[in-house]
Order: sequence, then structure tokens, then C-alpha cells
Amino acid sequence: MALITILDQEKTITDREAIAAYLNGVGIDYEQWAPAHPVSVDASAEQVLKAYSREIDKLKARGGYVTADVIDVSPDTPGLDDMLAKFNREHWHDEDEVRFIIAGHGLFHIHPKGGPVLAIEVQAGDLIRVPRGTLHWFNLCADRRIRAIRLFQDIAGWTPHYTDSGVDENFLPVCFGLSDLPLNARTATE
Repeated sequence: MALITILDQEKTITDREAIAAYLNGVGIDYEQWAPAHPVSVDASAEQVLKAYSREIDKLKARGGYVTADVIDVSPDTPGLDDMLAKFNREHWHDEDEVRFIIAGHGLFHIHPKGGPVLAIEVQAGDLIRVPRGTLHWFNLCADRRIRAIRLFQDIAGWTPHYTDSGVDENFLPVCFGLSDLPLNARTATE
């Protein structure tokens, strides 16, 4: 389950219903998914997409998404620092940014208009939709590991529009300690 920190207020939200309600209030959709059937930690992208095909099809219909893929990032990913440099500056997109986390965890910073910056630490089982036009940035946690299903409204993928506001420089990418177990292992122990 995600964890929200409202950075200017030093407030943390951990209750599932409170998280969904708070995020809904700033225009962010949040859900938790369970696998359609067990998926191993080392499953191929095709196996992951097949396991979640029913949920992906529902999301496609609901949000006008035309394609989905799996991103798998680890400390060994070639060009990781260059890739992360595309995500860790405040930006917005012409389409929604939809991520369902399979393994690992990361930190979405959301900068709502007229509201404080909030950090959403996501982990396996979390589905987040950052609507088009929403100011945000993303950081990996210290283990630099995340695996997620991504959905796109344009088959070319999204293009970031950077604000160059510098607001992202005011907040350190600090993760707050969510479990890093893959979804199937975590679900088995809860």
C-alpha cells in the first residue's frame, strides 16, 4: 500500500481509504490490485501483461489507453542515471501517466495547483494515475528498483514538458520505508 507524505506539513497518511480520498481530492487516481493469477518475480513482460490482461483491458476502456508495456528498472539497467534524469525534474505530460507497480518502489512527487507538494511512495500492488497536465516528478528509492506496467494513450509514449521551476530541487527523494517484497510474496504474508 502506498504512503503519502505532505512535505510542507510533515504529515503522513497510511490508511488505504484515507490515501485514496486524499489523492482523489488532488485529482490522482489510486487503487490496489491483486494478480489475476500468481506471477513469478522473474516473469517476462509478456507473462506479466497476460496475467493482468483483464485489468489492463478495463483500464484501456476507462481511460482511452491504446497500449501497455512493462518497465523493469534495477541498479544494473544500462544508462540508468540518464533515464532517471528524464523523470526527476518537475514536468507534465499531454497524456495520463499510469503505473501499476509489480515490484520495488518509487516516489512520485505531485505539485497540485494551489496545494502543497506531496510525496507518494508506491510499492507492489499500487496503481496510480497522474492525469495529463499534472505537475510531478519521479525518483527511485535507495535500492533503485521498480517494475511496473505502464499504459499509454499514444503508442509513441509520453513526452515530458519540463517546467524548469526548480521546485523539485527543494525536496530530497527520501523514501519512507515501505516493504520491497514483490506483490505475490507480500500478499502471501499479509
